[in-house]
Amino acid sequence: MKKIKKIYVITGSRAEYGILSNLIRSLNKNNNFNLKVIVTGTHLSKQHGFTYKEILNDKILISGKVNLKIGSTTHGDISEQMGNGFKGFSKLFMKSKPDLIIILGDRYEILICATVATLFNIPIAHVHGGEITEGAMDNAFRHAITKMSHIHFAATKRSKLRIIQLGENKKFVLHVGSLGVENIKNTKLLNQQELENILKIDLCRQTFLITFHPETISQLSFEHQINPLLNALKKIENTNFLFTMSNSDLGGDIINKKIKSFVRKNKNSYFYKNLGHLVYLSLLKHCKVVVGNSSSGIIEAPSLKIPSINIGDRQFGREKHHTVFDCANNERMILRLCHKLLKNEYKSKSKTLPPYEKKNTTKNIVKFLEKIDIDKINLKKFRDIAF
Repeated sequence: MKKIKKIYVITGSRAEYGILSNLIRSLNKNNNFNLKVIVTGTHLSKQHGFTYKEILNDKILISGKVNLKIGSTTHGDISEQMGNGFKGFSKLFMKSKPDLIIILGDRYEILICATVATLFNIPIAHVHGGEITEGAMDNAFRHAITKMSHIHFAATKRSKLRIIQLGENKKFVLHVGSLGVENIKNTKLLNQQELENILKIDLCRQTFLITFHPETISQLSFEHQINPLLNALKKIENTNFLFTMSNSDLGGDIINKKIKSFVRKNKNSYFYKNLGHLVYLSLLKHCKVVVGNSSSGIIEAPSLKIPSINIGDRQFGREKHHTVFDCANNERMILRLCHKLLKNEYKSKSKTLPPYEKKNTTKNIVKFLEKIDIDKINLKKFRDIAF
């Protein structure tokens, strides 16, 4: 009789859950798996909008919570939150050990989970490994998670090669594409009227969708990181500025405070703790330009043919489509590029697909998990490459 695999999917943020949501549904429907969803990170933070409620609204059962008790975002506070995470995941895995955990990305709560799972000898499947973001601590976290993981679902061909370069067994490294891009293709997005009814905003006016996260290893203060963008936006007329909340990285609360102050002083500016997955993707489709330094401007926006302005070094090294425009963190350069894109003064360089697009992403992940013998993957060997 075939063994039913007990799998935990760990999610720590609104964006990450949105990416994982269709995979969660597919695993839930599959009789080969006993799936449990565990929430942590900003999902359990009041100041970030208690986004675990979005999971419940999707009628997905939450089987466990690991509360990091997220507050402010100083070095000491985040270290303390990480300590809470170590305790919480240890209690979770002592109570019930899964056959496999599925984690995505590079955030510190995911690093905590991977570390504790390694201590408990629990195999790990990692989504979106092998990528590069040299302007953030997440870059190191991501590669560390890769080395603790046993199965790798890479979003791009280059990412797959980097994971193999890190010594991983190529049999367990799959180029599957981005779950987030696939979600866009498979989701019936809201139309402009529906969005206007929900947000009470006139979207006939040109709209910027803006997300700005801290560059956590920059020499610039967090105020100096966000000020050039805000100063540039003050000089743009007849435009909606829709800000989504910065994450809980080091300095995130400082950036949020600056954005809220800007919104209070400038008409047609709005700040959202959590738009929800459907509303965010729908806005992505209906906005004029995506601005900031979020991965969604690089991974998802190109698949909707929406141009994005990627500011500063946070995403430096990540693969980009020609609809993504890198820009130094400089007021004059940001303003010039904003005006250029508002006037449609850019031309497509080619008809190449965005690097994160690939068909049947969820289907191929599920198919691989069905076939894999989890009992035989825990003993890892470092695979040397002949140079």
